Amino acid sequence: MSLKAGDIISFERTFTKEDVEMFTKVSLDEGDHHMTPDEQGRLVIQGLLTATLPTKIGGENNVLARTMNFEFLRPVFTEDTIKCDVTVETYEKLENNRISFGASFLCANQEGKPVLKGSFAGVIL
Repeated sequence: MSLKAGDIISFERTFTKEDVEMFTKVSLDEGDHHMTPDEQGRLVIQGLLTATLPTKIGGENNVLARTMNFEFLRPVFTEDTIKCDVTVETYEKLENNRISFGASFLCANQEGKPVLKGSFAGVIL
């Protein structure tokens, strides 16, 4: 994928109970709200599980992250479908044949309500 500043990359994902269970095992984030369903039978997704959405773009483009900033705006629940829009802010060739990469992102639930926003930056080797 050839990127440039101003590009917007979008994708979406629906989180499941199994996603929460697997992430709980890896992260050891076992808060009651992640383990006990609410009155609608939903679990709250761990914040850092939600934060894997924008990192997908970095991974697809071999970005070695140097900074990541997250602002969690509202909870995400199992069976929520989250759309993530990543905007390439900087994409500049460096002297050492690396590329400086910076992006901002906004994630929103199926109702269009923002759930997570932030930015990340790094280099592409």
